[in-house]
Amino acid sequence: MDIQGKVFIVTGGASGLGEGTARMLAANGGKVVIADMQAEKGEAVAKDIGGAFVKCDVSNEVDGQAVVAKAVSMGKLMGLVNCAGIAPAEKTVGKTGAHNLGVYTKTIMVNLVGSFNMIRLAAEAMSKNEPEATGERGVMISTASVAAYDGQIGQAAYAASKGGVVGMTLPIARDLARNGIRNMTIAPGIFGTPMLFGMPKDVQDALAAGVPFPSRLGTPDDYAKLAKHIFENDMLNGEVIRLDGAIRLAPR
Repeated sequence: MDIQGKVFIVTGGASGLGEGTARMLAANGGKVVIADMQAEKGEAVAKDIGGAFVKCDVSNEVDGQAVVAKAVSMGKLMGLVNCAGIAPAEKTVGKTGAHNLGVYTKTIMVNLVGSFNMIRLAAEAMSKNEPEATGERGVMISTASVAAYDGQIGQAAYAASKGGVVGMTLPIARDLARNGIRNMTIAPGIFGTPMLFGMPKDVQDALAAGVPFPSRLGTPDDYAKLAKHIFENDMLNGEVIRLDGAIRLAPR
């Protein structure tokens, strides 16, 4: 796919991996719709890159429909990047008792149901596109995590939600093959995002040192470069790519 002139939706595009991806797409001539709950930040990024912003709870059907409608109004919707997510930490049984069920449910709703909601709605719109020379009508990229494989203490909810994203990657790709739509997932390792920067500095340093090579935090640019390659390489389909510097998470 040639990014130039195409329309892309980036959920969670107001910050972190989503913002990095939105900026990459705009820099390569794409038209970007940022879907995020952070209205002030989202509007600022959209203005900066010449895109559009729609306030969106990705797990809400009406919100998702509004995002897709905005994207279609801007041209040929050819890409969706799901970066919206939350990462609570809570043990199955902690000092105050059993894991809060509401926290678990919300994590699944935002990270897993939200990703699928946006995929199904964007795919419906993309299926009506005239195919490119490659035969494709669109590309989906979702964000899992290495926690889907190496979930740490306190990550039951987060790991379950990201494991679900991993698990649905291939069946969705198979579902959408007849429509000429590809579906991929990126599983980042330890990345420098607002969620991680909320941790103490010594914890951040310890996490970075645990990456075999390069021994640093991943950056939104690292993620965006892989997303760009996925869009441009039409043989990438139905797969999860770990983007992690060869790290395997310890229990804590």
